[in-house]
Amino acid sequence: MSRQNISSGAKWEDIVGYSRAVRIGNIIEVSGTTAMLHGELQGKGDYYAQTKVSLEIIGKALGKAGASWEDVIRTRIYIKDMIHWEEVGKAHGEIFGKIKPATSMIQVEMIDPEILVEIEASAVIS
Repeated sequence: MSRQNISSGAKWEDIVGYSRAVRIGNIIEVSGTTAMLHGELQGKGDYYAQTKVSLEIIGKALGKAGASWEDVIRTRIYIKDMIHWEEVGKAHGEIFGKIKPATSMIQVEMIDPEILVEIEASAVIS
Protein backbone atom coordinates (compact mmCIF):
# COMPACT_ATOMS: atom_id res chain seq x y z
CA MET A 1 0.00 0.00 0.00
CA SER A 2 1.21 3.47 -0.77
CA ARG A 3 1.46 6.25 1.76
CA GLN A 4 0.24 9.77 1.10
CA ASN A 5 1.35 12.52 3.48
CA ILE A 6 -0.87 15.60 3.37
CA SER A 7 0.60 18.92 4.44
CA SER A 8 -1.18 22.07 5.52
CA GLY A 9 2.02 24.06 5.10
CA ALA A 10 2.31 24.87 8.80
CA LYS A 11 5.89 25.53 9.86
CA TRP A 12 5.43 23.13 12.78
CA GLU A 13 5.11 20.14 10.46
CA ASP A 14 8.83 20.18 9.62
CA ILE A 15 9.94 21.27 13.10
CA VAL A 16 8.00 18.57 14.95
CA GLY A 17 8.02 16.01 12.14
CA TYR A 18 4.37 15.31 11.36
CA SER A 19 1.80 15.62 8.58
CA ARG A 20 -1.62 17.24 8.79
CA ALA A 21 -2.98 13.92 7.59
CA VAL A 22 -1.73 10.55 6.38
CA ARG A 23 -3.54 8.16 4.05
CA ILE A 24 -2.54 4.53 3.70
CA GLY A 25 -4.88 2.48 1.58
CA ASN A 26 -8.41 3.48 2.53
CA ILE A 27 -7.48 4.74 6.02
CA ILE A 28 -6.91 8.42 6.79
CA GLU A 29 -5.68 9.84 10.08
CA VAL A 30 -5.83 13.60 10.61
CA SER A 31 -3.45 15.04 13.21
CA GLY A 32 -4.52 17.24 16.07
CA THR A 33 -5.80 20.40 14.41
CA THR A 34 -6.19 23.82 15.96
CA ALA A 35 -7.60 27.08 14.58
CA MET A 36 -4.15 28.21 13.43
CA LEU A 37 -4.14 29.61 9.88
CA HIS A 38 -0.97 31.02 8.30
CA GLY A 39 0.68 31.17 11.72
CA GLU A 40 -2.14 33.15 13.33
CA LEU A 41 -4.76 31.82 15.73
CA GLN A 42 -8.31 32.44 14.54
CA GLY A 43 -11.25 33.02 16.89
CA LYS A 44 -9.24 34.08 19.93
CA GLY A 45 -11.25 33.58 23.09
CA ASP A 46 -14.13 31.87 21.24
CA TYR A 47 -14.55 28.10 21.64
CA TYR A 48 -17.21 27.85 18.94
CA ALA A 49 -15.17 29.84 16.38
CA GLN A 50 -11.98 27.88 17.05
CA THR A 51 -13.87 24.61 16.67
CA LYS A 52 -15.35 25.74 13.33
CA VAL A 53 -11.92 26.76 11.96
CA SER A 54 -10.31 23.53 13.18
CA LEU A 55 -13.01 21.52 11.43
CA GLU A 56 -12.62 23.55 8.23
CA ILE A 57 -8.89 22.70 8.20
CA ILE A 58 -9.70 19.03 8.82
CA GLY A 59 -12.23 19.11 5.99
CA LYS A 60 -9.60 20.41 3.57
CA ALA A 61 -7.14 17.70 4.63
CA LEU A 62 -9.81 15.02 4.15
CA GLY A 63 -10.55 16.39 0.69
CA LYS A 64 -6.87 16.28 -0.29
CA ALA A 65 -6.85 12.64 0.83
CA GLY A 66 -9.91 11.82 -1.28
CA ALA A 67 -12.34 11.62 1.64
CA SER A 68 -15.39 13.53 2.86
CA TRP A 69 -17.11 14.12 6.18
CA GLU A 70 -19.20 10.98 5.64
CA ASP A 71 -16.01 8.88 5.73
CA VAL A 72 -15.12 10.04 9.26
CA ILE A 73 -15.55 7.25 11.78
CA ARG A 74 -13.98 8.92 14.85
CA THR A 75 -13.11 12.33 16.21
CA ARG A 76 -11.18 13.25 19.32
CA ILE A 77 -11.83 16.69 20.75
CA TYR A 78 -9.36 18.22 23.18
CA ILE A 79 -10.76 21.22 25.04
CA LYS A 80 -9.03 23.64 27.40
CA ASP A 81 -12.00 24.10 29.75
CA MET A 82 -14.88 21.61 29.81
CA ILE A 83 -17.28 24.32 30.94
CA HIS A 84 -17.43 25.31 27.25
CA TRP A 85 -18.32 21.83 25.96
CA GLU A 86 -21.69 22.95 24.57
CA GLU A 87 -20.10 25.59 22.28
CA VAL A 88 -17.64 23.01 20.97
CA GLY A 89 -20.34 20.36 20.70
CA LYS A 90 -22.60 22.71 18.73
CA ALA A 91 -19.92 23.36 16.09
CA HIS A 92 -19.06 19.64 15.91
CA GLY A 93 -22.74 18.73 15.63
CA GLU A 94 -23.28 21.13 12.72
CA ILE A 95 -21.04 18.90 10.62
CA PHE A 96 -21.43 15.51 12.27
CA GLY A 97 -25.02 15.65 13.58
CA LYS A 98 -26.27 13.12 11.01
CA ILE A 99 -23.00 11.25 10.45
CA LYS A 100 -22.45 10.56 14.16
CA PRO A 101 -18.86 9.27 14.30
CA ALA A 102 -17.53 7.87 17.53
CA THR A 103 -16.03 10.74 19.52
CA SER A 104 -14.35 11.76 22.74
CA MET A 105 -14.11 15.17 24.40
CA ILE A 106 -11.24 15.50 26.84
CA GLN A 107 -10.09 18.49 28.90
CA VAL A 108 -6.36 19.12 28.49
CA GLU A 109 -3.70 21.77 28.87
CA MET A 110 -2.80 23.26 25.49
CA ILE A 111 0.67 24.10 24.17
CA ASP A 112 -0.43 27.75 23.78
CA PRO A 113 -2.84 29.24 26.36
CA GLU A 114 -4.86 30.96 23.61
CA ILE A 115 -5.62 27.66 21.87
CA LEU A 116 -8.93 26.46 23.25
CA VAL A 117 -9.70 23.43 21.05
CA GLU A 118 -7.75 20.78 19.14
CA ILE A 119 -9.42 18.06 17.08
CA GLU A 120 -8.23 14.79 15.49
CA ALA A 121 -10.16 12.71 12.98
CA SER A 122 -10.01 9.18 11.60
CA ALA A 123 -11.66 8.23 8.33
CA VAL A 124 -12.12 5.09 6.27
CA ILE A 125 -13.01 5.32 2.59
CA SER A 126 -15.29 2.46 1.61
